[in-house]
Amino acid sequence: MFYALSWFFVVTLLALWSLVAWALHAIAVWTVSNAATLTGVASGADVIAVPGWLALWVPPEVAQWANRLMADVVPFVDDLLMAAPSLADGLNVATWVIWGIGSLLIVMLGAGLHLVIALWRRRGSSGTGPGGGSSLAPG
Repeated sequence: MFYALSWFFVVTLLALWSLVAWALHAIAVWTVSNAATLTGVASGADVIAVPGWLALWVPPEVAQWANRLMADVVPFVDDLLMAAPSLADGLNVATWVIWGIGSLLIVMLGAGLHLVIALWRRRGSSGTGPGGGSSLAPG
């Protein structure tokens, strides 16, 4: 009975793992495939300024440095967003590899549970019953 329960637990865990991997893969592919439409948002990032309430606490040199950094990063982000749809195929491979490693670990967990249950049953059966263990009756 314990074997069936442990393997039912493992199969349920494997099904949940597969569902999570599928859902995250679908979300990631959708996000990467539609990333090129976000390039307009990145091109306006160089006009981001320090809020007025924060300007009182931040030295002007730091605010200028942050604005220069944003202006330098914007072309890189634009190029990355334009190349993002081509990364969708790599997500398929990455998802299968991660799913396979996770599934292997779950099956190993099941084998470990099976071994623990077998050792527990063997230990429990060797100490009791006829011919096993110590006898309290005088011999």
